[in-house]
Formats: sequence, C-alpha cells, structure tokens
Amino acid sequence: MRVIGAAEVEAALGYRDLVERLREAFRSEIAVPLRHHHTIPALGSGPGVDPATLLLMPAWQSGRHIGIKIVTVFPGNPARSLPSIMGVYLLLDGGTGAPLALLDGPALTVRRTAAASALASSYLSRPESSRLLVVGTGALAPELALAHSAVRPIAEIEIWGRSPEKARAVAERLKSSGASVTVSDDLEAAVGRADIVTCATMAREPLIRGGWLNEGAHLDLVGGFTPAMREADDDAIGRATIFVDTREGATKEAGDIVQPLESGILTKESIAGDLFDLAHGRAGGRKDDREITFFKSVGTALEDLAAAQLVHEKDGEKGDRP
Repeated sequence: MRVIGAAEVEAALGYRDLVERLREAFRSEIAVPLRHHHTIPALGSGPGVDPATLLLMPAWQSGRHIGIKIVTVFPGNPARSLPSIMGVYLLLDGGTGAPLALLDGPALTVRRTAAASALASSYLSRPESSRLLVVGTGALAPELALAHSAVRPIAEIEIWGRSPEKARAVAERLKSSGASVTVSDDLEAAVGRADIVTCATMAREPLIRGGWLNEGAHLDLVGGFTPAMREADDDAIGRATIFVDTREGATKEAGDIVQPLESGILTKESIAGDLFDLAHGRAGGRKDDREITFFKSVGTALEDLAAAQLVHEKDGEKGDRP
C-alpha cells in the first residue's frame, strides 16, 4: 500500500484535469451512500465550545475501486495553531478489496471541493466572468480562487475576511496567480463588484445579502456543512436560480438549503438541478446574462473517489518511469 502525502496529492491534482475528471465522474456509475455524520463533544466541552464532527464518506465503482474518507472537524483547532479539518483517504482495489493507497485527506478534500465549485461554475457563471470575490481566509480560500480561474478568465481577485491579517496572507499566496489580487474591508461593496462570489466560512448567520448581488452574478457557497450553518440570506435564495452538488446531501445537511426549505422560502421542486443533472445535460445551467445563479455544495464521496483515482493513476505513471 502506497502512502501519498499532501505535496504529492497537490502535484497530481491540477485543476483543469481534476475538473474534467469530476465531470466524467458525475456521468458515471458510482455508488455513494449518504455520509455518516457524528457529533463528538470537543475537549473542554461546555457553553461556548463547539462540538467536533466525525465524517465517514464511502463510495465505490464496481470492478475498479472502493474508497472511504475519514474526516474530523474540530472548530477550536485554529486557536491551537492546528487545522480545523483533518483526515485520511483509503483507496482499495474494487475487485479484491486490497488496500492500494492511503492519501492525505485535507489535501484531497480542498482540491476536490474547489474543483467541484469550478465544475459548477463552468455551467452557471457567465463565460466572460473576470472578477472574483473570495469570502473567507481558511485553507480553501486560495484553492477556490485557483479553481475558478481554471474555468473562467479571472483577472481580478478580491479577498474578504473577518481578519484583515489573514486576508492579506491569502492575497500573498495568490500573487503568482496572474490576476490582480486585493484585500477588501467592505463586503457589500466587494460583492457588488464581483461576477463570481465564492464563500468558504464557518458562518452560522448569513454573510451575503441577496440585494448586494449584481444581475448575472454567480454565488458559490462552500463553507456550511450542517443545518445550523448559513452563508447567504433568504433574499439570495429568492433572487437566484438554485443548484446544489447533490440533492440528497444538500437538502439534509446544508443550512443554506435546509433552512429555506423549512421556512417555505424554497421548495425541493424549485431546486433547478444538481451536478448529476448538469453533467448529464438534464439541467441547462445558466439561461441568460442577467440571471443570478446560486450553487451550494456540501461535498460528496464521489468527488473524493474520482480525485483519489486520479492521484493513484498519476502515482502509477511516476512509478513506471525509468
């Protein structure tokens, strides 16, 4: 069994290749049970201490591979100078069950998550979109900027975060992207300038107001992964055409979808499509240049399996070289 570290995972998963691999995966026969989601009391649990989360995400493609990702989310970790999300991915032979590779989980997760947003953007944002706003300053922030830039001609990137220092650090990491990168201290104004707004935060109250969005904007929400978390308000739901990564996952786990469903602002029937529908052509994506599109992802084990397969293939090619 190969152990493949973060640097090797990142080197294998260029965004153009990974987006196309995900497009292919959403058209393929891959079994994806609903992920296991367990709440675990965190160290020092009590008032004001957020619990931890354990996620178990299996998927398999008959005759090819079986995979499972084991992820922990500890919201208090940044205060300990540790990442909030950690985990590993185990790839097995689909014919024998033999372990093939153990991959770095965080590197795989951030790459496939950002690539899924870029895949959605390839259907939902305007092709000429050049101004990107990144809301959030965690590990996903620079990856989302690079992924969106792989499918759209992004020339200007703005970063907004609650910590200006962290926002500047993200901007510094993107200096070599080829785009003009700036930090904004005015979220409303930055949203109003953007063709694409991508959010990856741990927000429990909406940050993005629907009234701030330009006609023709695309809103990409990545951060919220529980029903209690939310990044955009009801006005954004009301103004936009709604898409999700998977209907089953988003309607059960994503606060940006679950809460509007519970209040009646949104119905399941008014969700225009998911990535399966978009990849198969069952949903047409953006209709015109004035439409506001809204994409909410919670992640799916299909994406992890597709990314792990691509890493395994490239690792094998590397091993075959003289």
